[in-house]
Amino acid sequence: MMIKQDDLYWSLIYEFVTRHEYQIIRLSDDGREILLDPYRNKDFQIVRLIRMELDWGSQLQQDIEKTAAQIDHIRKQSWKHPIQILNIYISSYPPVDDWEFRIERPHQYGQTTLKSIVIDKEKDHESVLFLEKLLHVPLTFPSENEFLDTQELKRKAISYSNRRIKEEKQIFHFGKPIFTYLFTAIQVFMFMLLEASGGSQNTETLVQFGAKYNPFIIDGEWWRFITPVFLHIGMLHLLMNTLALVYIGGAVERMYGSAKFLFIYLFAGAAGSLASFALSPSISAGASGAIFGCFGALLYLGISNPKLFFRTIGSNLIFIIGLNLLFGFAVPNIDNAGHIGGLLGGFLAALIVQLPKQNKWGLRLAGIVLSLIFIIAAYTYGFQFAEN
Repeated sequence: MMIKQDDLYWSLIYEFVTRHEYQIIRLSDDGREILLDPYRNKDFQIVRLIRMELDWGSQLQQDIEKTAAQIDHIRKQSWKHPIQILNIYISSYPPVDDWEFRIERPHQYGQTTLKSIVIDKEKDHESVLFLEKLLHVPLTFPSENEFLDTQELKRKAISYSNRRIKEEKQIFHFGKPIFTYLFTAIQVFMFMLLEASGGSQNTETLVQFGAKYNPFIIDGEWWRFITPVFLHIGMLHLLMNTLALVYIGGAVERMYGSAKFLFIYLFAGAAGSLASFALSPSISAGASGAIFGCFGALLYLGISNPKLFFRTIGSNLIFIIGLNLLFGFAVPNIDNAGHIGGLLGGFLAALIVQLPKQNKWGLRLAGIVLSLIFIIAAYTYGFQFAEN
């Protein structure tokens, strides 16, 4: 008795989705073609399984060329990087003519590379073992005496995938950006007040309203670690940070909820001012440290849920952070110490408060201890730096 290819098709899909957490990208109406996202697989960004009877090698060639062209077109529209696809055909029998040469090498179309394998009844077990090596995951080959309810496997795989999508969406939509809009209003109001009181680019006015000024901090005005977050120097500075606060801050507040966001934002802002106090004698102001803290809070997702992080915001977030830090080092008069301090502060604050429904005391304790070390070290160094 041989395993039916329909059973093997849905058995593989079920195992990919439930055991290895592949995400369903698209499922055809007849259920005979499926695209899967294999998360962080280094070799392939898409795994395509297709249940079709291959009669001729030309039929296989046409499907390979058509699929590569379609996916490359989608890649161009969504500004994706080069894509590697694993194309898995599950057929009762191989084509009757010569066909192996058609899949010896991956098919290239534009920046899309498509590698194909054929799994048929004669070599299905051998092909599944080869598939394990390609994807670097263990796969269970169904027993010949095992009864498989393909409809039940299909239902469970789709249900599992949909449930995980819903849970992931809830992570990014837990709260509402209440404090994001409040802080936006405050910094716009403070900018108008600065302009009316002597100018937002006037040093005396900035110091008077609470900019970071090391001599006054040394004299005991510790509140200057917080107040600079709400002050901005010039219209362009205000505009850039306001846009960043609305988009980045809003995303963080939706993820963490308003109460946790409040702590993250203020702690990160203070951490940025503290790092600036330790490493820069210049007067500084702005929400940049707190905004970088929001980046740090998003980075925490990489520890909490690395697969979700890299499948959603991870790669883009790391690129944006790196680009902003390089820009800060390259352009004069940018307080990069405050940016780095804010980034670290936001990450440590996220370790302490954690995402909703999380209670990892080991990470929380680590966040508290590291935060205390950072505060003491930066404050102590800042005093020594000022005295020298």
